[in-house]
Amino acid sequence: MEAFPGPTSHIYFSQRLRLHYVDWGNPDAPPLLLVHGGRDHCRNWDWVAQSLRKDYHIIAPDLRGHGDSQWITGGTYTTADYVYDIAQLIHQLKLAPLRIVSHSMGGGISLRYAGLYPEKVSKLVAIEGLGPSPKMMKERTAQKIDEGLRGWVDQLRKLSGRQVRRYLTVEEAASRMKEANPHLTMEQAHHLTVHGVNQNEDGTYSWKFDNYIRAFPATGMSMEDTGYIHSRISCPTMLVRGKESWASDPEEDGRAAVFQDVQVESVDKAGHWVHHDQLDHFLGLLKGFL
Repeated sequence: MEAFPGPTSHIYFSQRLRLHYVDWGNPDAPPLLLVHGGRDHCRNWDWVAQSLRKDYHIIAPDLRGHGDSQWITGGTYTTADYVYDIAQLIHQLKLAPLRIVSHSMGGGISLRYAGLYPEKVSKLVAIEGLGPSPKMMKERTAQKIDEGLRGWVDQLRKLSGRQVRRYLTVEEAASRMKEANPHLTMEQAHHLTVHGVNQNEDGTYSWKFDNYIRAFPATGMSMEDTGYIHSRISCPTMLVRGKESWASDPEEDGRAAVFQDVQVESVDKAGHWVHHDQLDHFLGLLKGFL
């Protein structure tokens, strides 16, 4: 990766949590928020930010429980809390109206924020941010409430006993990163790993994210309510998916139909991390859309 001056780190507070974000400078330019996905961190956007930093004032937060942001006391990370954190960041920095580019869980958070506050978002990009397909959601919601709550208890109990994995070197952790996403180059995997691990006191390395983020919340919004929130998004919206991903096509499964102004882009030779797997193609789509 070409060498370039990195962003500056900053702290803000939300629900008494100490949360981290990076600022790529150029404060007089239009604001652009980059929101990462689950088990990720704000520096996963470095290549996108480097390409756009001359045209936008780029802010990229670490979501609670991720990166250099604080972990919660307890074990339940909800979308509503993530939305509040993003709302607070936008409010405190006076970023609205703004553009948002987001990935995976960060896409779900951003879509919900834009549906709650449509006047605050001028353009929205969500890379595989719609979550499980309608078919998968119907299977989950077919459970009775007691079954779902017991499953949630079992999830947290297992996670409470899960040992944090330790890697002897950054290179070993980077190899695990590349194993999870074969499209990555080793250079990409190393960069993402350097910013995604902490060194333990014994010299080993572990991922920064809180293992409790792996648990699905016991309750959540119905598909109907989610569709209603998405129907409130008034800005142009681009939904991006990788053709080799587990995510379903939002045009084929009907979820794109509720948006007021939407375009769907399916990218060849890309999995869940489209902005890593096909960076140049994604940047072409992104610059044209923004």
